[in-house]
Amino acid sequence: MRNKIFNFIDNAPVYNYGMIVVILLSLVPLMTKQQSQALHALDLATAGIFIIDYLLRWLTADLRPGKSPAKAFAMYPLTPMAIIDLLSILPSLLLINPAFKALRVLRLLRALRVFRIVRYSRNVQILVNVFEKQKQALVAVGCLAVGYVYVSALVMFQIEPDTFEDFYDAIYWATVSLTTVGYGDIFATSDTGRLITMISAFMGIAIVALPAGIITAGYMEEIQKK
Repeated sequence: MRNKIFNFIDNAPVYNYGMIVVILLSLVPLMTKQQSQALHALDLATAGIFIIDYLLRWLTADLRPGKSPAKAFAMYPLTPMAIIDLLSILPSLLLINPAFKALRVLRLLRALRVFRIVRYSRNVQILVNVFEKQKQALVAVGCLAVGYVYVSALVMFQIEPDTFEDFYDAIYWATVSLTTVGYGDIFATSDTGRLITMISAFMGIAIVALPAGIITAGYMEEIQKK
């Protein structure tokens, strides 16, 4: 029986798609300020399904290869996805008590349910595998971006000290310029500052394109393997 449950909750497409629908429905109460009885009932119903799913996965934790049964049962609640599951379930149970209804942070924790889709969507799992395999390249690009933001902010902070109240504003400007967003609330006023802004924008296009290319290449590689 446990083997059948394990195969059903782990491999059955109907179960995966059904859980994705439940996850999306569980987010509906977070989209409104007023909580009606129907929305409260929907929240409790979806939380009940999540509890059953959590318990079934804990019950069959030892059927996954690589760990002894005792270690699998003991370590399952500490796995990343199990922690996300628990954090997304607890707010619905705590909010039953009127003493906790004023804590809006509990409603915020329920938004973690969207991360449960990682478990049930094969395409999302492929992306997760890509991030894991390309981790070193993505970290290198991230370090390059952070370094460039820091250097350009330092340069601009020295060139236009009157434009920025503190160094944090310069970091904010450099980040916005690097991502080519350009909100316009902080901008360069001197010719040298504008030149640096243009260079930063061009560099941003190159740096942002690097992880996109890495992820795309990794995704295509995973698709070909599948």
